[in-house]
Amino acid sequence: MKAAIIGAGGRVGCCAAYALQWGGVVSEIILQDIAEDQVHGEALDLLHGSSLLHDQRIYHADMAAGLRRKPEESRLDLINRNVSLFSSIMSDLNDSGLRQDAILLVVSNPVDILTRLALLESHLPWEQVIGLGTCLDTSRFCSLVAEAVKAAPTQIKAMILGEHGDSMVPIWSSATYNGLPLENHPDLSQTVKARIFERTRQSGAEMIKLKGGAGWAVATSIATLVHSVMLDQRKLLPVSSLQNGAYGITDVCLSVPTVVGRGGVLQHVELGLWPREVQELKNSANVIKTTFARVRLKEPNH
Repeated sequence: MKAAIIGAGGRVGCCAAYALQWGGVVSEIILQDIAEDQVHGEALDLLHGSSLLHDQRIYHADMAAGLRRKPEESRLDLINRNVSLFSSIMSDLNDSGLRQDAILLVVSNPVDILTRLALLESHLPWEQVIGLGTCLDTSRFCSLVAEAVKAAPTQIKAMILGEHGDSMVPIWSSATYNGLPLENHPDLSQTVKARIFERTRQSGAEMIKLKGGAGWAVATSIATLVHSVMLDQRKLLPVSSLQNGAYGITDVCLSVPTVVGRGGVLQHVELGLWPREVQELKNSANVIKTTFARVRLKEPNH
């Protein structure tokens, strides 16, 4: 099976390609970007190391990509800069004959808005259009919790749900350390919890300030999602997709616990949350709906 990365000339795209190469699951990796020399170079660089890893075919092609977030700019502020470009990419995909069994993974920000837009413009079944959502936020969250309680990162299981942005929701109610509840952990006072979540929420801006933007962690999140699809692993992941009733939320793309397999979204799982968390999740949905309504008014042809 093959994976095409549109926007592979930038940091996230080339890091994702590297993660997929190391994963060895996909048989072909196609890199596409408007920056012809850059994407050609990235493909060639990956090709040069292929004899030491897996028997994959690696190509490059020309195409546009998403825009990076600027310092102090929220993900939702990106919408006026990114929607037009994203729509042109969707038009190119449709013109080139987007396969009806394709799984379309949206990574560009604002990811929840663009996932909804991709669903409208691709004409694919809703289950086959997935946004990376809060997968990266969840990984950051678990890693920071692990640091706070001095645990091995892989033993912390917790989720961030809702918008991949300012209204994201930390789910402390089901957070565990090797299967044991974290709710009353002595190192996790309410003050520490608030600090962990705030750092999680500001991690994107922190990465932009320190090194220009995220790369490796988001690539790992992308590879985890791609592998769950291609290997039909049916992992429970916080991806963004069209909601049809979980937690009383409909007609918006955002992240809830989702079983992901070969067909894309296999099931939304409505796990028990604290009432406060459910209300915050609904508030997050309203934030996205309000923004998307504004976008549709500005871009009536899309």
